[in-house]
Amino acid sequence: PRPVTAATLSCRRYVAGGQCKSTAKLEGKVVIITGANTGIGKETARDLARRGKVVVACRDIAKAEAAASEIRAETGNQQVIVKKLDLADKNSIREFAEKFLAEEKELHILINNAGVMLCPYSKTADGFEMHLGVNHLGHFLLTFLLLERLKQSAPARIVNVSSLAHHGGRIRFHDLHGEKSYNRALAYCHSKLANVLFTRELARRLQGKSQRRAGFTANALHPGSVHSELVRHSFVMTWLWKVFSFFLKTPWEGAQTSIYCAVAEELDSVTGQYFSDCQPAYVSPRGRDDETAKKLWSVSCELLGIQWD
Repeated sequence: PRPVTAATLSCRRYVAGGQCKSTAKLEGKVVIITGANTGIGKETARDLARRGKVVVACRDIAKAEAAASEIRAETGNQQVIVKKLDLADKNSIREFAEKFLAEEKELHILINNAGVMLCPYSKTADGFEMHLGVNHLGHFLLTFLLLERLKQSAPARIVNVSSLAHHGGRIRFHDLHGEKSYNRALAYCHSKLANVLFTRELARRLQGKSQRRAGFTANALHPGSVHSELVRHSFVMTWLWKVFSFFLKTPWEGAQTSIYCAVAEELDSVTGQYFSDCQPAYVSPRGRDDETAKKLWSVSCELLGIQWD
């Protein structure tokens, strides 16, 4: 093996980025994490399972059970529960929410973490373009269905995992589902911009209803470039990820900002913000466009057949 130099170490430290220092406990609290069977979702679940009860919400139940039993064994917390959730299917989202609300009287933290990236053109069960459908609309509907329970449990937090890729996105209202033109990388960027705009508009609406005093917040984040399965749909990206793995965050490092947004005490009344490396980060001008955020909200409601005022 090559000797580890000071330069190598400082480079690794730079890549690793910020770390969540909070030791906050979540005793008696309930957390939902979508897509927590792999990557940063799994590492977020592993950390939060040391603090409180975690519901792992995933499409692949076998993988989710394997991840959950590993986390239970490691943390000694038996309160790591697996529930089926397919964000590409409205019926599955409604079924998940119905079961959760019947079984759990409280919900304190919702981490909208699951995502797809660089998919060949495809549609969800409901006819939405896959990136927009899973990354934005699926989480939009899930948040809507769980909102009252979060409000009742306040202080509560909603954490949306977005990406630096939102800088390359735009909301193409004339072609939301990429039927006129489709580029898988841009489709991912568009969906991540939608995450930022959703967070912004949600925070504005919650504040408008005086929820801020109750410590009910919504924030978004960029986890960093993480060595994970997210690039599995692209041979080129998979190859690049292997070659440059030294310059990528590990899933544990990538999970730090999600954990920070979920538990850091100093964020108790911080809402509508965007974080990277456990600190506030720059949002693209499109990500700060309130008119687009409002329009995306009403179009999303229309597409999902819901009324969310």
